[in-house]
Amino acid sequence: MKAKARISPNARPSAPSAARRPATPLRSLLPSIANQSAGDSAAGVAVAAPPRPKPVSRFEGPVREFLTYIRIECGFSPATIAAYGGDLRDLWVWMVERKHRAWSELTADDIAEHLKSLEKRGMATSTIARHVATIRVFCRFLKTREHHDDDPADQLTQPQTWKRLPTVLGEEQIEKLLQAPDPDTLLYLRDVGLMELLYAGGLRASELAELDMSGVHFDLSVVRVMGKGQKERVVPIGLPAMRALRRYCEELREDLVREHAPTDRVFLSRTGQPITRVVVWQIVKRHAEKAGLDNVHPHTLRHTFATHLLAGGADLRVVQELLGHSNLETTQIYTHVDRSRLKEVLTKFHPRP
Repeated sequence: MKAKARISPNARPSAPSAARRPATPLRSLLPSIANQSAGDSAAGVAVAAPPRPKPVSRFEGPVREFLTYIRIECGFSPATIAAYGGDLRDLWVWMVERKHRAWSELTADDIAEHLKSLEKRGMATSTIARHVATIRVFCRFLKTREHHDDDPADQLTQPQTWKRLPTVLGEEQIEKLLQAPDPDTLLYLRDVGLMELLYAGGLRASELAELDMSGVHFDLSVVRVMGKGQKERVVPIGLPAMRALRRYCEELREDLVREHAPTDRVFLSRTGQPITRVVVWQIVKRHAEKAGLDNVHPHTLRHTFATHLLAGGADLRVVQELLGHSNLETTQIYTHVDRSRLKEVLTKFHPRP
């Protein structure tokens, strides 16, 4: 019989003979790991290649820079940023399909062909006009950040679009809409306060969704909202709307707020989460359908607010300030809506009516 070898209690178990190799620095092993399939497979050892970081596309990098720029430096709203991103994605896909490798290869002819392709897809003139605006700003950005040698959209002009007259509700229709919510439902007070505020202040859906309790001043009957471009404005609110808003805040909002997720936002969902502008649209649309009104959305109440003010004799620049328009031309569209006062103004002010 063979004598058993004595094993010292301090001895370490030896590695299999196949693994007895000279010590090698880890750094020198990394490049060859992906190629060690033959020897390791024979030894029954599976070695996975290290994951490689996904390279950033030559198109993606400048687009990310641009969207960050308009968010931080320009203060654009999330909706505007999303629209710009969608427009640039369309141009990006079009460039890739034509084998372009970077934004530096974009030419004026490319832009013209891209816009023609949008028209062939059946896009509305107003949508194409927005694409043009996006491309013009983006190309200036590319040149400024040296992603392009020049501005390929320098000669691109903004297409003229027909200005559609906004849909406006009459006073009886407004009353039907505000009375549409069912008093027996849980969120009755919220929905009434929401629609009263939209009509009384001419707020945008995003402005209402982002309204904080700190911006509501019941003692002064005003609300402080953050509009487009991070421009703050103070809007006076009529007593009926302020009463509806106060009732919602005192009788319902406190029950909706969750202790584990407190929030300063005014309008909340049944789960205590701040509502989004999409939810604001859904609320208005649902109650409008119940009231028998077609094609009504939050902006309809904004249009109605401005039109009713002008019909009542308000100055155009006052309405511009209340709506938060930076350009008076944007507000002037409401002067074409109210035809009822034309004869009255002619009779009152013309020397020979």
